[in-house]
Amino acid sequence: MNITIRLAVPADAPDMAEAYMRSWEVAYENIVPADYIREKRKGNAAKTERMLNDENFSRYQHVILRDDVIVGIIMIGPARDDDTDDSFYELHGIYLHPDYFRQGIGSYAMDFAFEKARSLGKTAMTVWVFAENINSIKFYEKCGFVADGKTKILNCGKDLEAVRMRKDL
Repeated sequence: MNITIRLAVPADAPDMAEAYMRSWEVAYENIVPADYIREKRKGNAAKTERMLNDENFSRYQHVILRDDVIVGIIMIGPARDDDTDDSFYELHGIYLHPDYFRQGIGSYAMDFAFEKARSLGKTAMTVWVFAENINSIKFYEKCGFVADGKTKILNCGKDLEAVRMRKDL
C-alpha cells in the first residue's frame, strides 16, 4: 500500500468532493440529518474547485492518495479560535472515503499533519469534533488528542454540540 499526501489542485475537486461527501454520509449517519447531507452534496465539486482556486484556501488543502488514487482529504492550517495563538495549528478536517476506513490511512494523515505543524514551529494542534461522533473521538484520542473543555454549537440541519480536542506536539 503506497500512501502519499500532496497539496490539492483544482483538477482534484471532483475526487475530493466525492471522498468528502461519502465520508459525511457514513461518519455522520444518525448524527447529521440525511436531508442536510443530501443538500450539501449538490454542487459540492464545483464549490471545491472554486475554493481550490482561492490561494487563501488552497494552501491548506491536501489530498490523501493510495496507489495514486484520491481516497481522502486533510485540511490543516492556522487555528481559528480566539483563545489560541500562533503556536497552535488546527486540523480543519480529515475525511476519508468509507472504502478506506480502518486501514491506517487516517493515522498516516495525522502523522503528516503533526509533522507539518512541527515544521512550522507549532507546539499544539486542535480539532473540533461533533460530541456524538464517538468513532472520531476515539480516533483522535488514539492520536493523542484530549478534550480541552471548549464546546460550541454548530448548525448542520439541527444544532449539534462540537467539542474541541487538543494535542501538544
